[in-house]
Amino acid sequence: MKKLEINLDHIDYQILRIMQNNARTNNADIARELGMAPSAILERVKKLEQKEVILQYNAKINPAALDQNLLSFIFIKTSDIIGEQGIAYLLAEIPEVQEVHDIAGDDGYLIKVRTADAAGLVDLMRNTLGKIEGIISTRTTIVLETIKEEQKLVIPTV
Repeated sequence: MKKLEINLDHIDYQILRIMQNNARTNNADIARELGMAPSAILERVKKLEQKEVILQYNAKINPAALDQNLLSFIFIKTSDIIGEQGIAYLLAEIPEVQEVHDIAGDDGYLIKVRTADAAGLVDLMRNTLGKIEGIISTRTTIVLETIKEEQKLVIPTV
C-alpha cells in the first residue's frame, strides 16, 4: 500500500473514528456529536473520500451465515521474480481468497481463505491454486478458533 501524504486534523480523526465504528452514521448525527453543521461534515467526508482516506463502506457479515466456516491462511512460494506480481493478481481474482499479501521471507505470498469445510479447501487447492502456473509450493494453516478478527485501524487521538 502506498504511503499517502495527507494532513488530517482532530475533526477528521473524530469523523473517521465515528464512521469506522458505524459507517451508517449519517452526517447529521456526526455533526450533532461534534457540534458542527451537517454541511461541514458532508464537505469533510467528501474530501476524505477524494483523498482516498475513506476507501469504501462495507457491511460485516457473519461467515457462518453463508456456510463459510473454515478459515485458512496459505503461504505460497512462487517462481515470481521479486517485484513481479502476476500471480498475486491471479490469486486476488479467486472468490474464496479474502486477502493477498506480498511478504518477505521464503514464501512470496500469504493469502487468507474462507471455505465451507476441509473438502472445500482441498478443492480450492487442487482445482484452483493447483492450476496457477508459477506456484511452486504451499503451506496451509487452518484456524481452529478466532479470538479476534478486526479490520478497524487505530485512529490517533489528537
